Amino acid sequence: MEGKGSSVCFPDGNFNPFASKLDNETNKEAKEKKEGKKQSEKMGILREDVVLISPAEKAGDPTVISVNCPDKTGLGCDLCRIILLFGLSITRGDFSTDGKWCYIVLWVDGKTNTRWDLLEKRLLEVCPSYFSTSGIDYYRPVIQQPRQLDVFLLKFWCSCDRKGLLHDITRVLFDLELTIKRVKVSTTPDGKVMDLFFITDSRELLHTNERRGQTILHLKTALGDVLVSCEIESAGLEITACSQGTLFLPSTINEDMFSLELPARHPGGLLASNPISVTVDNTLSPSHTLIQILCQDHKGLIYDTMRTLKDYNIQVSYGRFFAKRKGGCELDLFIVQADGKKIVDRNKQNALCSRLRMELWRPLRVAVASRGPDTELLVANPVELSSRGRPLVFHDITLALKNLNTHIFSVEIGRHMIRDREWEVYRILLDEGDSCRVPRNKIEEGVRKMLMGWE
Repeated sequence: MEGKGSSVCFPDGNFNPFASKLDNETNKEAKEKKEGKKQSEKMGILREDVVLISPAEKAGDPTVISVNCPDKTGLGCDLCRIILLFGLSITRGDFSTDGKWCYIVLWVDGKTNTRWDLLEKRLLEVCPSYFSTSGIDYYRPVIQQPRQLDVFLLKFWCSCDRKGLLHDITRVLFDLELTIKRVKVSTTPDGKVMDLFFITDSRELLHTNERRGQTILHLKTALGDVLVSCEIESAGLEITACSQGTLFLPSTINEDMFSLELPARHPGGLLASNPISVTVDNTLSPSHTLIQILCQDHKGLIYDTMRTLKDYNIQVSYGRFFAKRKGGCELDLFIVQADGKKIVDRNKQNALCSRLRMELWRPLRVAVASRGPDTELLVANPVELSSRGRPLVFHDITLALKNLNTHIFSVEIGRHMIRDREWEVYRILLDEGDSCRVPRNKIEEGVRKMLMGWE
């Protein structure tokens, strides 16, 4: 990892040879934040710099996001999930906590159209309360369920199907901060398309006529004359129940697709092309376990790591991440269990390392199979224990199929409990004519590369 020759002190006062100092500007900013935090504790005021976003100074430079707030288990996961949702890539990261207060710095590659003000707002929403009071609950070992948002049904007819139609719809909903929970898409024999999108609104305004009108207007602009009619209504329990995915998945898919163990060999050579090393060291700190990870970078890598640790109810006390130019990355994470102690049980160490290897090697599962005479694309991703699914999955699937010039005949999205774990499963029936022109292995490869950010 960059800067391993230098060192800093570990949060509990122990020497950490794997840490490196931030650059001078970041150190200065950290000191200013620390002093500001102390003042806020004395005065009991609301901090205004919990999240700071420093734009890139020149083209090609990363944008720096710093978070300075009370700590909670899973905070890193929540922050990385939002950054992934905005389509940003984390190239470097430093984070530390004393169990009560944390300081996180993330270097991200942004886009020219990134809405930084909105990103800041969304990051603030997942930070714990930052009022400094004597009774503040800094450390929260219990994983909290996110507040449930109202579900709405977006229903519309299109006069015909065309390349990228579903992706264009998905893009509009994403830009409007409308989250797709489930989709049912079907094509009639005469070529018309009926789409049912079950969505939630991050702004919580979809119950208003103004917000609904804005959504419909954006869809009409994107789809043009293809759009015949469009309606938005509240989705009651009886409507939501009808949106559930198919209860049964192909038995031939279940065994390999949802395996939680790394295979000894893989015919596609994925293990050889994507080597992953996860090791445990308990000698460097008397109170923390060091997890070291070496692997190939992919989209959402830090999110996948933090999601796994969050599900295990593990707290990261200090960590560094660095992505290399050649595609590799390194992570050093000093962690403790929910009881604040290091992991000394060998079985627990092995279980955690095995799960991390699996989640980093195959964070999403992709397969192409036969569904009767037709071709079906299946994509599955594990759901966090907090019931959140991975963001932008459907967006990337539809973009990959658009690039492959493959039309979608129907879509089902549902959640399934498989091997005591909840999965979000996308079942996409491809147009029979298109699936014959594009080989199945090309479809699977194209979708996987898009999801992993290797396109």
